[in-house]
Amino acid sequence: MPRAFALPDLGEGLTEAQIVRVLVREGDVIGEDTPLLEVETDKAQVEIPSPLAGRVEKIHVEPGQTVKVGEVLVTFADGAGARPGAAAPGPPARPAAAGGPVPAAPATRRLARELGVDLRAIEGTGPGGRVTDADVRGAGRAARPQVEGPPAASGRPAGARPLAPVGLEPPALPRFEQWGPIERLPLSHLRRTIAERMALSAALVPHVTHFDRADITDLDQVLRRTVEPARGRGVTLTLTGFLLKAAALALREHPHFNASLDPGAGELIVKGYCHLGVAVATDRGLIVPVLRDVDRKPVLELARELGALAQRVRDGKATLDDLRGGTFTVTNIGALGGTGAIPIINYPEVAILGVARAREEPVVRDGHVVPRLLLPLSLTFDHRVADGADGARFAADIVRRLEHPDQLLLEL
Repeated sequence: MPRAFALPDLGEGLTEAQIVRVLVREGDVIGEDTPLLEVETDKAQVEIPSPLAGRVEKIHVEPGQTVKVGEVLVTFADGAGARPGAAAPGPPARPAAAGGPVPAAPATRRLARELGVDLRAIEGTGPGGRVTDADVRGAGRAARPQVEGPPAASGRPAGARPLAPVGLEPPALPRFEQWGPIERLPLSHLRRTIAERMALSAALVPHVTHFDRADITDLDQVLRRTVEPARGRGVTLTLTGFLLKAAALALREHPHFNASLDPGAGELIVKGYCHLGVAVATDRGLIVPVLRDVDRKPVLELARELGALAQRVRDGKATLDDLRGGTFTVTNIGALGGTGAIPIINYPEVAILGVARAREEPVVRDGHVVPRLLLPLSLTFDHRVADGADGARFAADIVRRLEHPDQLLLEL
């Protein structure tokens, strides 16, 4: 009996994925857990294994195609050993307003509140009638008055989502080709997702940035003194490990920066765990993997985990669990140069720490001018959650810890 396998629910409000590679062919006889497809989601590029053993009768997707949760990917001519919940899609979707609670992810409900959209008035297009983010945005656009006038050609592929902040539509672009040759380069699924999330964060969150500098002369000496012994233990000790530890310990004392704001409920959700995201540059774009329980781990262990995690990200081997659950983000652009940057908050977090390149500068100490290594820091935070004085105190606590590296090494 033929069995259909659909794109499963990937969690955290992820509603679609782009097919990167098809790893099997029609007619192949495969075993359970054999890699079927490689897909790119809003979070990562991952392999989807087969939920059952059998012969591949038909492949319904191709590379470059974007599919939604619940859409059929592969049909098996026969199969055995299917995992629970991995069989064919369930019964047809019912309208979301058919009574009872509207099926929608928490992030989708939040988006509906922000756009003033009634979920019960929407017919969900997701599996089981689930209302998706795209359904909510579509309802929000339909509710807005339309400006009369001829439609302008956008050059956007049919069905592509506009990369605009919530509630806004960009004006039509001019015809650039009238002034010279142009080339249209399609954005990857990951690049589009980054663009959408940055626009969302910038539109929803009132950003404010506090600048500070840490004297890391002593920390630099610790790094130079311990880098070889650490390497002998298979660990590459870097400044980032100390940054993560200093930020995590400061978050213990300033928990409202380790939180998310629920404006609809009028509540600040303070997390009792400290999972820090670290921005990693890859050839596919900026990806933020997450180190868990940073406040409870020594610097050497953080350095070991960070090295392995960053390598998985660059190799495209990161799992979804590697990329979700973060409470605060650190982005270090020091290796790329520059004197500073104002990062955009990784929504729905409420703060992000930016770090630039340390430089040796003249500093007055005890009445004498001496060379010291100064590290520029920029703390960007949600002004709805904290005031400037709060941000200054939080940044000062991070600076204080970086300026006492021996204590950081002893912290567990």
